[in-house]
Amino acid sequence: MGNKLKNAGLITLGLIAGVAASLQYSAMAQKAGSPLPIEELRQLADVFGIIKTEYVEPVDDNKLISEAISGMVSSLDPHSVYLDKKAFKELQETTQGKFVGLGIEVGMEDGYVKIIAPIEDSPADKAGVKAGDLITRLDDLQVKGMTLDEAVKHMRGEPNTKVTLTIARKNVDKPIIMTITRDVIKTQSVKGKLVEPGYAWLRVSQFQEPSLDDLVKKINALYAQDPDIKGLVLDLRNNPGGLVPSAIGISAVFLPKDVTVVTTNGQIPESKATYTASREFYTTRGGADPLAKLPDAIKTVPMVVLVNTGSASASEIVSGALQDYKRATIMGTQTFGKGSVQTIRPISADTAVKITTARYYTPSGRSIQAKGITPDLNVEETAENDGINTLRLREADLQKHLNNDTDKNAGKEKRDEAEDEKRALEVEKTLKPLEYGSATDFQLQQALNQLKGLPVQIAKAAEKSEADGKAGRKAVAKPDDKSTDKIDEPTPVAPPASVAPAAPAAKPDK
Repeated sequence: MGNKLKNAGLITLGLIAGVAASLQYSAMAQKAGSPLPIEELRQLADVFGIIKTEYVEPVDDNKLISEAISGMVSSLDPHSVYLDKKAFKELQETTQGKFVGLGIEVGMEDGYVKIIAPIEDSPADKAGVKAGDLITRLDDLQVKGMTLDEAVKHMRGEPNTKVTLTIARKNVDKPIIMTITRDVIKTQSVKGKLVEPGYAWLRVSQFQEPSLDDLVKKINALYAQDPDIKGLVLDLRNNPGGLVPSAIGISAVFLPKDVTVVTTNGQIPESKATYTASREFYTTRGGADPLAKLPDAIKTVPMVVLVNTGSASASEIVSGALQDYKRATIMGTQTFGKGSVQTIRPISADTAVKITTARYYTPSGRSIQAKGITPDLNVEETAENDGINTLRLREADLQKHLNNDTDKNAGKEKRDEAEDEKRALEVEKTLKPLEYGSATDFQLQQALNQLKGLPVQIAKAAEKSEADGKAGRKAVAKPDDKSTDKIDEPTPVAPPASVAPAAPAAKPDK
């Protein structure tokens, strides 16, 4: 879409891609009863031999095989990727909430690295990097021609080392050059405060390992400040996902015990599962249930959940579950629509394939894939920019995305490219950086109005959005299977047998 606003913060594109003929593949294929494609594998071996003997210069065997695996996996869909040793380690660091880098979430646009968002209080944030900036050079290297993974690898490094970015910024004529010192980035995924007496705001920016515990601590602290909280806003805007157990636990904070939170369905038996608001699905630790000491009022306090195009995967699990049970009013704009499950399949001790194995469904059976969650109240980022989120990149815009198996029309809306481009440029000029939780946060103010019973300023397309959101909802599904190995993207280290869901998600520069 050219220069259109694209919230690539919702996607994890450009990681290492691919797959290979391996003993593991052979064993799986034979186990499934499928004959190996001997002729095609022979052709692969022939090509390998030609490259080894005839290419202009020697090529390392490991590189050829790794790239072959990468290309095979990446041809499947936007979220299936090959994880080499470094990528696998980075995945662990992300889910643990820390990594060494500059502190930016990035995607690709027109061959350049696009800044989705700087992580708050990171070196990049302090240096003045802004969402929407395009990185054109890394030190003395041209970015155009690099893969996203290559660019990310260059931005990472040891703490206290420097990297120079050359940045192109809209409405700025000259390139911006800034040198930033790498550091250990510790991301705080949960924030909260009393925005005014009786009304609390909780923000979850990503679903990480500590997120559930951090949310519980924050809720208890808020109720200690004000035991009579009348309304709560759960802010999931621009949350690209994270760990599914964390999302299940955070859903369980607000829902009745043991109700279905999300279901999955795919080709293999383990992908057909139901995950409930039960301790076994959100924690494997011994000791007391982390939710046991929450105030009883948290189950019934009136709630609004804020979402936008940047809310993906695990965010959609939480908002979809709270919407299906009518536990909260969902407010904002249509979410990203990343409704697929990724499973980690180890290939060696330190490499793996992350492959899509299932789709996510809300408790009522709605598929999230390529559609997302339609808000109950369609509220834009500001009072003036009705419709801006329709210009932003979503799952349905990604090449090779999976279809939605419960709604054949999902993701097939036609766009007027020229008109979208014109509107995007016009709206961009009026947009200001959003400070979540502030007095100038328009969507938060509308959420507070909703909780107080005051008029809410909804977008012009609100009637249609509300109708879409109510369409096709079924009775809440009954819990059945209790498979436990799924996690959302990004995925931590998996046990040798299986692991799972992944996120989109914007890729931290790491």
